[in-house]
Amino acid sequence: MALDAEMLVKGAAYLGASAAIGLGAIGAGVGEGYTAGFANRAISRQPERAGDILKNMLIGQALAESAAIFALVIAMLLVLMEFKVSLISAVALAGAGICMGFGAFGPGVGAGFPAARACEGIGRQPAASNAISNTMLIGSAVCQTSAIYSMVIALMLMFFDYSARAFNPNAAGLFAAALSTGLAAIGSGIGEGLTAGGTMQTIARQPLSASRATASMLVAQAVAETPAIFGLLISLVLVFKIYPPTNTIITDAALIGAGISMGLGGIGPGIGSGVAGEYALKWLGRNEETAGALTRTMLVGQAVSQSTSIYAMIIALVLIFVI
Repeated sequence: MALDAEMLVKGAAYLGASAAIGLGAIGAGVGEGYTAGFANRAISRQPERAGDILKNMLIGQALAESAAIFALVIAMLLVLMEFKVSLISAVALAGAGICMGFGAFGPGVGAGFPAARACEGIGRQPAASNAISNTMLIGSAVCQTSAIYSMVIALMLMFFDYSARAFNPNAAGLFAAALSTGLAAIGSGIGEGLTAGGTMQTIARQPLSASRATASMLVAQAVAETPAIFGLLISLVLVFKIYPPTNTIITDAALIGAGISMGLGGIGPGIGSGVAGEYALKWLGRNEETAGALTRTMLVGQAVSQSTSIYAMIIALVLIFVI
């Protein structure tokens, strides 16, 4: 039996590693390719700026790859480390990889949007290249925060000792924690990238608006990150809450349902908030006099779009504490 448990833990770690880097590579690959596509288009319009555009492309691609590097770190740890042998640890290790894989997907894609638009902006407005590049760095870095949340949960699932907990239903709670943060990070990562991409367009059109646009971008990105924060909170509750043993699957279903509720429930609001931010920031450069009205409308629209993530969190909490 001990040998079987040891093999199960090792197998779960390998599966988790493959999920982490496999899913993580998708997002970064898309984001980096998107950046390169816009860089080529910008160079075709402004061949004399090829050097600056290429440099910006490589920096932007490096930022988009950060999420995949996080996934690689988790995957390597899962492959090379020795973990406690228990059935619940096997579930936690597989969940760690899934959490990091999904959590790297959205930020990888999202970071490609500001990098791509920055390349385009430098081609159209060479004099504003420094302002564009600096804001791109900020916007792309913010996109990675939800990937960091996923990495934190993945590390907790890997290195906390769960062997003293009853397998049923606590294993379901740990797997649900992986789903909650990992899935919710998809929406926030993409949404924050969309907002940053719109900001690049504004700065390229109106370089003098860089300070105001950057401040508005950070506000919009903060709202778009809300679903990822909700996902992290639900995951932390699921990781630290210990359930007594049970012989039914009702509690298991409720806990996994909580993770799915918050994880999937965070994708749409994150992307939706990003779309609102993108258009508000993009039009700011065309009519700076309407900055106040655009910002107010953006925040109201984002707040309404976030209501559905709150509904998802409420159902997740009911499933965790009431069922």
